[in-house]
Amino acid sequence: MKCPKCRSSDLMPTRLEHGLPVMGCDQCGGSLLGLLYYRDWAERHDPQELEGECPALLELDDDTTTAMACPKCSRLMTKFSIASEHRNRVDLCGSCDEAWLDDSEWNLLKSLELSHQLPRVFTDQWQRRVRDEKMQTLKEERLRRVVGEEDTTRAIAIREWLEGNQHKHTIIQFIGSE
Repeated sequence: MKCPKCRSSDLMPTRLEHGLPVMGCDQCGGSLLGLLYYRDWAERHDPQELEGECPALLELDDDTTTAMACPKCSRLMTKFSIASEHRNRVDLCGSCDEAWLDDSEWNLLKSLELSHQLPRVFTDQWQRRVRDEKMQTLKEERLRRVVGEEDTTRAIAIREWLEGNQHKHTIIQFIGSE
């Protein structure tokens, strides 16, 4: 099998973790992870085993930007966002149940404490939450550009205060009436 990212390098058997076999690319460092092997590994290993092994990563941006073909069946793989604060996405072949992890994405999953929860990343609920978080961040960034940091901080605090207030709608109506 050829690497779906490099397209020239052959994938070779290797491991992401003890007992977690993958087909890896020596050239780009990516890994093709069979979710069947992953689920077996996740059931046999305690999530605490990986704690402290990976330092927190600020930003990994070696994500493939174009659609990739599955190295097994040649169908297009679907990209799934890992977290709102990171641009990296895991590619999944819905036909073969194989996931492609770009170089260092396994370390990113570990640093976010998601190494034992990878299938959750592929759910609609997870993807919706990530999109909502990204949209909220964009709204706050726009507000900062328009009104400044101090007013944005104040507006966020007011919004958080209003969320739990039983008189929220009355207060908003009062503020909007001026």
